[in-house]
Amino acid sequence: MKKPVTRLLGAVVTVATLGLSPMTPVTADEVKIPVGSQAERSEADLPRTGMSQASVRDSWGTPRETRGPVGDPPISQWHYDGFVVYFEGNHVIHTVLKRDR
Repeated sequence: MKKPVTRLLGAVVTVATLGLSPMTPVTADEVKIPVGSQAERSEADLPRTGMSQASVRDSWGTPRETRGPVGDPPISQWHYDGFVVYFEGNHVIHTVLKRDR
């Protein structure tokens, strides 16, 4: 019985802290990604998760810019013309396409 009361009290405090009445409507933005844009990444020739830095350099060359490593575990970024590769230590954890501007 204690938990529901605590949750309700937490919700009331949160609403009061934000200056909202319990009847204030709350809205959120919806992000839509066109279907054509979603397919770009899967079709692009990009570094894959788990690849080593040496493999990325061998396949895509020297990055235009590097940042890091920062933090623990060490995260670094390699910036190429069309994408950014994120490394944890020596291995790729994610690759992100850059938007054309």
